[in-house]
Parts: sequence; C-alpha cells; structure tokens
Amino acid sequence: MTAAPEPDDPVPGPASVPVPRGRHAPPLEVRVETQRARLFTAAAAVFARVGYADASAEAVSREAGMSKATFYEHFANKEECILALFDRAAEYVMAEMTAAVGARDEVTDYALALRRSLGAFLEILAEHPDQAQTLLVQIIGAGPRALERRDAVMDLFGQFLHQDNAALALRLGCPTFAAPEDAYACIGAIFEVVSRQLRTGTPADIREVAPTLERVILGVLYVDRIA
Repeated sequence: MTAAPEPDDPVPGPASVPVPRGRHAPPLEVRVETQRARLFTAAAAVFARVGYADASAEAVSREAGMSKATFYEHFANKEECILALFDRAAEYVMAEMTAAVGARDEVTDYALALRRSLGAFLEILAEHPDQAQTLLVQIIGAGPRALERRDAVMDLFGQFLHQDNAALALRLGCPTFAAPEDAYACIGAIFEVVSRQLRTGTPADIREVAPTLERVILGVLYVDRIA
C-alpha cells in the first residue's frame, strides 16, 4: 500500500508515519482521516497477529504510535473498530472487483473472464494479508453484529457473482446459475477456501487456490446445465 492516505484504501499508509504539526499541519479533516487510516493499519496488524479476542484498544494504539485517547476519539471500543475496518476492507475489495470486471471487455471466453476475476480477488488478498484476516477470519469471532455484517457482505458478493455471470451469459453465451442461491453457495465456498488458507498458511501463496475456486464455480454452472 502507498504511504499517502486514500479513503478508498483499506489501510492507507504505514502506522509509523508521523503527522506534521504546527503551521505545517494539514487541515483538520485530513489529520482526522490520517489518524483513522493509521489506526486501521494498526488494528489490522494486531487482529491478524493476536486475534480479535486478545486484541485491545491499548495494543492498537501502541501499534499506531498513538494514545488510547486518540483511539477512543475514533472508536467506542474494539468492536466498533473491527466493524469499521471490516466495512472499509469490504468496500475496497468490492470496488477493486468492479474495476476488474470493467477491464475484461475484450475477453470472449467465460472461463478466462472468470479466471481474471478470481485472480484479481486473490491478488487483493495477497497484497493486504492483515486486512484479509479481518475480512475473512477475525470478524467471525467479533460477536453478533459482526456476523450480521459478514452475512450482508456475503450476500453482496453473491449478487455480484450472479449479476456478472448473467451479463457475461448475454455476451458470451455461457451457462447461467439456476438460481441466485447457487451463486451464494459459490461465494460461501470461496470464503471458506480462502479463510482456510489464511488460517493455516496452506498453500503458502493464497493465489494458488485459484484453480480450486474456478472449478467450484464452473462445476456449479455446468451441473445446473446438465440438470
């Protein structure tokens, strides 16, 4: 990730970069966003390293090089922190996936289009492993509100896959899902496969699960056609 804070980035900038003070200080809104970005970076690192249950506001603040008072200016507690980080990471991934879909206009083969989309998704996770841990692993242990958020995001990704497949079917004549639930089932499988890699480190590179994910989706599509 780049050092400059960007609202669209899940964790813009390293937590150790100091914010200028005095007459050279940036405007208040920039300082607030920079602080929040540093806290997100730090929170993702702490959640990935020790898990949500053992994380604390103090640990996140220390990781960010900030005071606990600054943490509490942004988040009421660590639950609010992980929920905000989850939302930010999910929005970032969805924006990147939408951009990846828009870059496939010249593709004339559905399997290749699918391979590119899955490749883009896995590349995001590989580039941002701490945020991937929050999005796919640590959020599960963060309580009922977190699980509701996770279910909502899985629904969004299911809709995304279903709509993308339907659009490509019109253009390429590829098979379509028999029902939206089939796309949601594929998303559930994708989340579990990548979550397992994040938990176990097997395979060593998360991008290596791409063929498995591709077979899952194509298998569901072609079974639907046979049925």
